[in-house]
Amino acid sequence: MGTPRMRAISQDEFGSPEVLRPVEVPRPSPLPTEVLVQVHSAGVNPVDLKTRSGAGMAAVLGDPPFILGWDVAGVVVERGFGVHTLRVGDEVFGMPWFPRQAGAYAEYVTAPSRQFVRRPTRLDQDQAAAVPLAALTAWQALVDTAGVQGGQRVLIQAATAGCRAFRRPDREVPRCLRHGDGPRRQVRRRPPARRGRDGRLPHHPVRGRTARRGRRPRSGRRRDRPDQHPLARRPPARRPPGRRPLRRLPRPGRERPAARPARPRLPGRAGRRPALATLASLVDEGRIEVLLGGTLPLDQAAEAHGRLERGEVEGKIVLRVDH
Repeated sequence: MGTPRMRAISQDEFGSPEVLRPVEVPRPSPLPTEVLVQVHSAGVNPVDLKTRSGAGMAAVLGDPPFILGWDVAGVVVERGFGVHTLRVGDEVFGMPWFPRQAGAYAEYVTAPSRQFVRRPTRLDQDQAAAVPLAALTAWQALVDTAGVQGGQRVLIQAATAGCRAFRRPDREVPRCLRHGDGPRRQVRRRPPARRGRDGRLPHHPVRGRTARRGRRPRSGRRRDRPDQHPLARRPPARRPPGRRPLRRLPRPGRERPAARPARPRLPGRAGRRPALATLASLVDEGRIEVLLGGTLPLDQAAEAHGRLERGEVEGKIVLRVDH
């Protein structure tokens, strides 16, 4: 009896979506503390597109061939030695091995049991596969790094389809403020400066400045001292208590030493399970709703990447694996 095999989507070189092709590879076996998950749905993320073309996590995965994908939703079909948190038949979802290769674009994946949690009852397999990477990224930025509390509002700049993958059921749009949104304020504009007969702005011969916006130069009053400037009398801006910026810039003369270079913070494998379990409970409580931008068969992974690159998807696109 030969080694069991499975269908997967692989690539032999970096490039356009056409490099993705269906192949047959040996089915993995779970090691101690690992589980074998039969994949029902796999989420497609922008990092998949970047890695396929040679950017993203390509430096971590190395040269092709490899199998893309990290978002997984499926059923546990086999347990390795020492697994006690999950049982055979449990429906789970997660983001295993990130940023290393997980091979979600396949019929089966293996990973440590701590990298999966049980699927929320409110979500089906397709919706559950759209949650892990995008939701954990938002959790890391807002909760772990910024410390955002309940009732606060967050401004999200350059919000695109990823922002609209999740929403509150009682609202038609996500609970986020994008740059330019919000009520318009009535702004009092100053009248334009009066020009002379020749069409030029009047010039003050004493101060040597051109009058603009209808202001007349004040004579006999000079502000040579810095402390007499109007802006110098304003109190310094203070950040409300309990809020932290997402990134702190080093003060002048106090730059980071060369021995401690800045490294990108990725969600640790040990820290994903509590956050993912909390997100699953929020979904079960009805506080988060997942929006799908489309579902395609596994063999059409190239088409899914093409739609995402062309911006034709609003929400998350998911690959469905038929067994």
